[in-house]
Amino acid sequence: MAAERNIYKASYPSSTDSDLPRDHTVDEEKHANRDAGEPQGYDGMANTGEVFGDETDKQVKYRTMKWWHAALVMIAETISLGILSLPSTLAAVGLVPGIILIVGLGAVSTYTGYVFWQFKMRYPHVHNMADVGEIFLGPIGRELGGFLQNVYLVFIMGSHLLTWTIALNTITGHATCTIVWSVVGLILHAILTFPRTLKNVSYLSIGAFISIFSAVMITMISVGISRPDPHVQATVAVSFASAFGSVMNIIFAFGGHVAFFSFISELKDPREFPKALYTLQLVNTSLYIISAVVIYRFAGPSVASPALGSASHVVRKITYGISLPTIVVAGVIYAHVASKYVYVRLFRGTRHMHERTWLSWGSWTAILTVLWIIAWIIAESVPVFNNLVGLIAALFASWFTYGLAGFMWIYLNWGQLTKNWKKVGLTVVNVICFIIGAASCGLGLWASGLAISQDESSATWSCANNGV
Repeated sequence: MAAERNIYKASYPSSTDSDLPRDHTVDEEKHANRDAGEPQGYDGMANTGEVFGDETDKQVKYRTMKWWHAALVMIAETISLGILSLPSTLAAVGLVPGIILIVGLGAVSTYTGYVFWQFKMRYPHVHNMADVGEIFLGPIGRELGGFLQNVYLVFIMGSHLLTWTIALNTITGHATCTIVWSVVGLILHAILTFPRTLKNVSYLSIGAFISIFSAVMITMISVGISRPDPHVQATVAVSFASAFGSVMNIIFAFGGHVAFFSFISELKDPREFPKALYTLQLVNTSLYIISAVVIYRFAGPSVASPALGSASHVVRKITYGISLPTIVVAGVIYAHVASKYVYVRLFRGTRHMHERTWLSWGSWTAILTVLWIIAWIIAESVPVFNNLVGLIAALFASWFTYGLAGFMWIYLNWGQLTKNWKKVGLTVVNVICFIIGAASCGLGLWASGLAISQDESSATWSCANNGV
C-alpha cells in the first residue's frame, strides 16, 4: 500500500473544492484533510488502487503516455468516421441548424469530458465503465457497465469494418465479393490491435490524422471545382424522424468519451488530461464545421455519406485510398480499449498484467480476435453506414458522452448541489446533460429503427457492391 500511495502522490494533484468535487461518502474529518491539500483518491473506493499499480521494473509498462500522445490517440479515435457523416447532416437539417448543433453539442461534450476527468481523479482505480458502474450500483453495476461499454466499442469496430469495405469497393471498382473485403479488413485490424499499450498505438495515430485531414481537404477542393453552384438551404423542412437521425450523426462524431478513462489511466501524469481534451475538441470541432460546410456548400443536397463519395469518380478513389489509415487505426484504437477491458478484468493484480508470458500473449490474442469477429458479424448485418452510425449513437454515445457525465457530477457533489449559486448553476447544467442523453437515446432509437426498416438498400451478408 505504501508503494501505491507514492504512485498517487506523484500522479494525482492536491485539490481544493473548486477543482474536484468532494465525495459524499466520507466523513467530515476526511473532508477537512482534503481541503487542507491532501491528494485526492485516498478515501472510499478509490483506496483500492490505481489500475496498473507500481510499474517499476515491470516488463510491460502502461502508464507511458504524455498528454500529446493522448491527444493524438483521441483525435484519431474521434475524427474518423464521424467527420464523414456530417455534410449529409447539414443536407438533412439545413446549414444554420447544422452548424448550431455541431457547435452546441461540441461545447457540451467538452464539458462532459472534463467531468470524466474529475471523476477519474476522485477515483483513481477507475479504468472503464465497469468500474464506474461498480461505484454506482455495486457488482450489478460493474457487470452492466462493462457489458454496455464493450458492446458500444464492438459496434464502432463494426462500423470501421463496414467503411473498410466501402473504401475497398470504391478503390477497386468492386474487384471481388464485399464479404471477401470484410474478411481481409478483419484480419488486418486484428493484427494491428496486437500491441498491448496505447503509447505504441499513438504513433499510428499521427498517420491516421494526416490521412483523414488530407482526404477531407482533397474532397473539399474537388467538390469546389466540379460542383461550383448547387442549391443549398439555410434551413430545411424535414420530418422529425429524419432530423433526429441526422442529430445522431453529430452525437456519434463527438462520441469518444467511452475510452477516456482508459486514456487517462495510461498517462504518466493524469493531471495533464485536460490539455489533451481541449486539443481534441478544438481540432475536431473546427474540422467538423469547415468540412461539413464546404462539402455541403458545393456538393449540395445530394451529398454522399460517407462524404468522400461526393467527389468525382477518380478523386473519390484517391481520397478513399488516402483515408485507409484513419479507417483502420481508429478502429484499432476502439478495439484496443475493448480488449484491454477484458484483459484487465482477467489479470488485474496478477503478474500477467506486466509480464510477457505465454498466457498473457495468448489471452490478449484470443480476446481481440473474438471481439473483431463479433464486430465483423455486426458490419455484415447492418450494411448501411448512416443507419449503423445512428443506431450506435442512439444506443450508447448518447449516454456515454452526455447522460452519464451529468449523473457522475451529481454523484460527486451530492449534498452540495445547492451550496451556492455556482453549484446551483452547475447542477442545472448537469441535469440538462442527463436529459440530453436520455432524450437522444429514446428518440434516436426510434429514428434509427425507422430508417433501417424503410431502407430498401440494406442487403445483409451480400457480395453486392457497396462502394460509391
